[in-house]
Amino acid sequence: LQRKMTMLYKKFQDIELSALGLGCMRFPVLNGDDGQIDESQAGAIVRYAMEHGVNYYDTAWPYHKGQSEPVIGRILSKYPREAYYLATKFPGYLTENFPKAEEIFASQLKRCQVDYFDFYLFHSVSDGNIDGYLDPKYGIIDLFRAQKKAGRIRHLGFSTHGSLETVKRFLDAFPEAEFCQIQLNYMDWTFQRAQDKVQLLRERGIPIWVMEPVRGGRLASLDEASETTLHTLQSEESIPAWAFRFLQSIDGIGMVLSGMSNFEQLQDNIKTMSESKPLSPAEMETLLCIAQELTRRTAVPCTRCRYCVEKCPKKLDIPSLLALYNRKVAKEDIRSELAGIPAEKQPMSCVACHSCEKICPQGIKIATAMDRFTHLLHG
Repeated sequence: LQRKMTMLYKKFQDIELSALGLGCMRFPVLNGDDGQIDESQAGAIVRYAMEHGVNYYDTAWPYHKGQSEPVIGRILSKYPREAYYLATKFPGYLTENFPKAEEIFASQLKRCQVDYFDFYLFHSVSDGNIDGYLDPKYGIIDLFRAQKKAGRIRHLGFSTHGSLETVKRFLDAFPEAEFCQIQLNYMDWTFQRAQDKVQLLRERGIPIWVMEPVRGGRLASLDEASETTLHTLQSEESIPAWAFRFLQSIDGIGMVLSGMSNFEQLQDNIKTMSESKPLSPAEMETLLCIAQELTRRTAVPCTRCRYCVEKCPKKLDIPSLLALYNRKVAKEDIRSELAGIPAEKQPMSCVACHSCEKICPQGIKIATAMDRFTHLLHG
């Protein structure tokens, strides 16, 4: 495959991984339905990524309502197997999946049209599911150790949104973890104690994979004052590039994943990750000051993963409502956006069943947020 610019690469054991990986969670969709991937556009995105040196592709069982794995499987089947590294995950974020682990894994191989996964992760190890992951009744870790020994998994790791204590507990049970994927960006460096997790993983000698580098798009565009400050420092730098340059400044990072849903995002991120350009001390200080202000104005830490939507009996667009809630708390005018939402899809329609909260990776008390949002609107 012809490369049109020089992608940065990171050494992982005996292979070279592109510094930027393509996350398959936010492909373009049809009719606004997350379960209807625009496969033609997704294929074009993958083709461009391949041509520009991206060799790591990350999917998962639930992405795009279960359609991400089969779609990326079809797309990647057109390329030589040695041209890419494919990662997916065991969906332990839902405890009901633990008894079905073997069945799910076999299905994943078929959906992705491969005989093995280059990278496989225990998905979203958290305070709410770690007991299931470690329960001898399910034997989850041993099951996937066996799959690795059989050659159906080349490298085994885990992703986590859990507390520092949960990460320690899982590492104690799974000390041979080859990599760990965490939510890391300049806002979460202190907001969700990402800095502490980075330190722990360094101490354990475990390579760090990064998810949510721009926090579900939150750091892709900033308020006017913050953007002006950054443009004063580097007039040619895009706003998303600052988030990736922050990560270039952190030791121990081996892979940065980004769910790029259009060519503008893809091209900008490839450009940024084709040059090593860590932040200067002054730039780092400025960025962390901006992060403090963003944190102050953020009521709930939603990253728009949309796991919650599938569990909502009212089918509320929870991520969009939480984004509006954050803006309302920050005293922004959201009246025009609210006017476009049908009454039955507004925050007061939440029935507080808490189903969404059980699978939220960020641990957001969604029902409480909806109640507070309702009171802000009508109080």
